[in-house]
Amino acid sequence: MLEKINEAGAEIEDHVTSGHVQQFLTFVLSNEIYGIGILHIREIIEYANLTVVPLMPDFISGVINLRGNVVPVVNLTRRFELDPKEINKRTSIVIIDIKDDEDESVEVGIVVDIVNEVIELSDSEIAAPPTFGTRIRSDFIQGMGKIDDKLMVLLDVNHVLSINELSAVVDITDDMDSQSVSNG
Repeated sequence: MLEKINEAGAEIEDHVTSGHVQQFLTFVLSNEIYGIGILHIREIIEYANLTVVPLMPDFISGVINLRGNVVPVVNLTRRFELDPKEINKRTSIVIIDIKDDEDESVEVGIVVDIVNEVIELSDSEIAAPPTFGTRIRSDFIQGMGKIDDKLMVLLDVNHVLSINELSAVVDITDDMDSQSVSNG
């Protein structure tokens, strides 16, 4: 038994000293840099063809048809209550995978001002989220990426939408998907 514990400890120590690296897609919202773990990113598309759906929360810009699937699009600037920027040719929709309350994968688009690049951060370059003083809710933050002397907010995509908000959006898009199938 002690031997197995020592082996597990050695594996943990190897992992820590090996400097585990994570990749993040970085983007700009209201002149601030944010990042999302690359494993959540499906694709990046041009901002276009948004259909506004009545009675949605104000941070839901609308929905898009993505290869036959209705995908809700979240405006993160509104979600975080930041100063909005004009939609321009650099505005993009990043399609991400998030988990709903039943651990099902759901595609959601997020509107970003500018997509930057994919960066790699080692565990030592990721600080714990601050407990106060940020412009967005702390439960939205996975951590703070340290790049040179600057900090970047790393988002926890599974918390950007609350369970109740996510289920309401998924119910509406499921209804729209079934209507498009029956009409098609």
